[in-house]
Amino acid sequence: MVATTSHAPTPLLSVLAVPFRAVGNFFMAVAEASSLHHRVEKLSALSDEELAAKGLAREDIVSHVFRNYI
Repeated sequence: MVATTSHAPTPLLSVLAVPFRAVGNFFMAVAEASSLHHRVEKLSALSDEELAAKGLAREDIVSHVFRNYI
């Protein structure tokens, strides 16, 4: 009985690109987190009346900003 397997070698450039992709993804995540933090800070600086005009309460700021991630 003969068994054959086909395994194509991974191209070298593909292997070398992995750490660069990881670093790029890291910096994208940091930039996004910074943007979200900036939004929380901006809303936190508003008065309770200004927040109410936007339909927010102070205790809801974080959940509002991070609603797509929770």
